[in-house]
Amino acid sequence: MSSMEIMNALTAGSYDVERLRADFPILQREVNGRPLVYFDNAASAQKPRSVIEAVQQCYAHEYSNIHRGVHFLSGQLTARYEAVRERVARFLNAPSAKEIVFTRGTTESINLVAHSFVRPRLKAGDEILITGMEQHSNIVPWQLLCDETGATLRVVPVQDSGEIDLEDVRRLLNERTRFVSVVHVSNALGTINPVRQIIAEAHARGVPVLLDGAQAVPHLRVDVQELGADFYAFSGHKLYGPSGIGVLYGKMEYLQQMRPYQGGGDMIRSVSFERTEYAEPPQRFEAGTPNIAGVIGLGAAIDYVESVGLERIAAHEHDLLLYATAGMMEVPGLRIIGTARDKAGVISFVMEQAHPHDIGTILDQDGIAIRAGQHCAQPLMQRFGVPATARVSFALYNTRDEVDVLLQSLHKVVRLFG
Repeated sequence: MSSMEIMNALTAGSYDVERLRADFPILQREVNGRPLVYFDNAASAQKPRSVIEAVQQCYAHEYSNIHRGVHFLSGQLTARYEAVRERVARFLNAPSAKEIVFTRGTTESINLVAHSFVRPRLKAGDEILITGMEQHSNIVPWQLLCDETGATLRVVPVQDSGEIDLEDVRRLLNERTRFVSVVHVSNALGTINPVRQIIAEAHARGVPVLLDGAQAVPHLRVDVQELGADFYAFSGHKLYGPSGIGVLYGKMEYLQQMRPYQGGGDMIRSVSFERTEYAEPPQRFEAGTPNIAGVIGLGAAIDYVESVGLERIAAHEHDLLLYATAGMMEVPGLRIIGTARDKAGVISFVMEQAHPHDIGTILDQDGIAIRAGQHCAQPLMQRFGVPATARVSFALYNTRDEVDVLLQSLHKVVRLFG
């Protein structure tokens, strides 16, 4: 995004960050006697008052179990629950709400696809393709399948910039490839992958693709039809919504081919001791009582993000990314890990003077919350030859003033450990 594009997006209706900050109660508190500066958004974003109130309203005045009751409360909340499914479909531009499955989060969504869609199609000698920047939840399920079937996990290498080369994707795709699963935006590097081109390359060989969109949906406009994605997964808690709720989008032609991931109530059409007939998607994959209030909160979170405007959020965060990157490059001994040309609002870094955990501790004393560790991406840390990184990640409510506080604390780290 160019400087002119940023300014156009921010001025297309004023972006009043202070007004937005007032919507988030937790941002009014202090930590260690300092105003909270929350830069751990890639792990979990904070919740606006509208989401908190939606969940509270559900439990205080509307709660009942859904789908099965004939009484007023059950019918009313069932309608609200299914309205959120429609809302998610519009958010992703999915062709039908029947292609939206509610899960506990991105991890469960990926596991569902692994076991219900990919596992029956795998045999010894087949291959699954991922990239070297995947989070563990997009590595381990595929390793488990490969262990069970004798299939092979192939990995697209990550370049020094934190990008992948499409030539490597083309080289690794072959007649044995049965499935591709790729992160849309890296949680550890902020890299925005060329997923549209990856999907096109895979589809040219008849290979379905899943996108891990956990870090993408809070920052980018996602259109699953335009991308051509066969499956798309994301989590509510990174999108300013509740934890414990997630989404799997799947093309209906594939969902209809899939066996249930779990058995129990609500995923059946009929049950006898001789046989069970399964419900149609998406209910086929939603066994048991769901996270009803979580779904209601997710709907409120999507409404909130849409009211602000994803394009304007992206422009604001990109401005913070450029501003913080320039300032951090002036900190002695600091090295940014991941310098992709196309990035979301994430900066991972190391410092010569201090371990990332020490950096996180010093910054916490100044009221700054960052993430320090391997970010559930140990192979990626090994690729860059670091034990861990410190990670700053931005959200719609962060400000340049907060970045200035961060930079002051990083210079303090230099003084204390230098």
